[in-house]
Amino acid sequence: MRAALALALFLPAAVQAGEFFTLKGHGGPIKGIAVSPEGDAILTASFDNSLGHWLHGKSAWLEAHSAAANTVRFVNETQAISAGDDFALYLWDLRTATPRLLGHHKGKVLSLAVSTDSTRAASASWDGSIGLWDLAGDGAPRFLTGHTAGVNDVAFATDGTTLYSGSSDGSIRTWDVETGTQTGQLLNNGFGVNTLVLNEAAGWLAYGAVDGVTRIVDLATGEQIKDLTLERRPILAMAADRKLSRLAIGDGEGYISVIDTATWSFIADFRATLRGPIWALAFSADGENIHAGGLDDAMYSWPVDGTDDAPRMVQQDRTFLRGAETASNGERQFNRKCSICHALGPDGERRAGPTLHGLFGRPAGSVDGYSYSETLEKSDIIWSADTVDALFDLGPDVYIEGSKMPMQRITGEEDRSDLVEYLQEATRPMTED
Repeated sequence: MRAALALALFLPAAVQAGEFFTLKGHGGPIKGIAVSPEGDAILTASFDNSLGHWLHGKSAWLEAHSAAANTVRFVNETQAISAGDDFALYLWDLRTATPRLLGHHKGKVLSLAVSTDSTRAASASWDGSIGLWDLAGDGAPRFLTGHTAGVNDVAFATDGTTLYSGSSDGSIRTWDVETGTQTGQLLNNGFGVNTLVLNEAAGWLAYGAVDGVTRIVDLATGEQIKDLTLERRPILAMAADRKLSRLAIGDGEGYISVIDTATWSFIADFRATLRGPIWALAFSADGENIHAGGLDDAMYSWPVDGTDDAPRMVQQDRTFLRGAETASNGERQFNRKCSICHALGPDGERRAGPTLHGLFGRPAGSVDGYSYSETLEKSDIIWSADTVDALFDLGPDVYIEGSKMPMQRITGEEDRSDLVEYLQEATRPMTED
């Protein structure tokens, strides 16, 4: 666990309303974005396990998660809450960049919501439960159950007494926060519901689903107010500006739509990525910019009213998406299985995993500065052609039970052999003969 200050590769110290900008420095895709109450700071959650805290032209790296950080929310100007693939939730003191572990789910956490009075947080987990967390004291978390599949998103009503949840079981449900009981089912979409935006004052809820459905429904009845569905799927991200006058929608095909909620008309609709999905959206405090994250290692921000010639995210395909025509089979295996988490050179490049530079002959769990799982730190494995082959033959979850490495195998013996041969050359320190 550590926090380090570093200059952002490009972050204007004073961005004017309506300007395009990027936040660069992460070593993996951007999974979550949040804007501070006063609008001066931005938080980003990344596949590289880290949070970026962007303020006044600098970035502070907040590191505690042991797997991808999926979601982050400001509690107030000096505190934030984050959660991720390690099942953990952390409450951060942003002044000192220090975390406090709140607790764990039994599955990855996809989304967080903070009550209007900042005393509670709710978490949506793939373990099928909703967590309720005390942010004002040290109360034990409570877990609400009833969904029959993973929970993908949650939203508090304004007074904090009611909670809305959307799940992979296709339903949107309501909960009494004090008692933890389900009070109703607003609707069942049939396909999984991924994301929610609530406008209690206007009496509507927006949701996006796996099948591409994007609908606005009446809060009281669940009846459709407007269908905004386009021929794109799945819907992965939604955000509203602070006046709830604009709604942004991001999908799996890389498009961002911005909707006027007074007329339900499209203000903007543009392709934001060359390839890949939109995983995260947030409006700037003034509502003039839409911030987005996807496969690229940077957050992009476009002026809402000037997106026709917007620069595209992912200026070059990630390594696992390119090179099939010219790369060797070993390099293709590396690109597909390893490249998003591991760098090959001496610089680890803020990736989710340690650098593979000098891999062969190195004891497992021995790269300085990387936070390994206890299992790997205590392992007696020495990386060699045989141990790398066994890792992908059996799968990391079997070969090193308790490792943070994703569950994946390479079943073909020739493919594993080609990967080993490629890694032996690509990770060799330059000082070796």
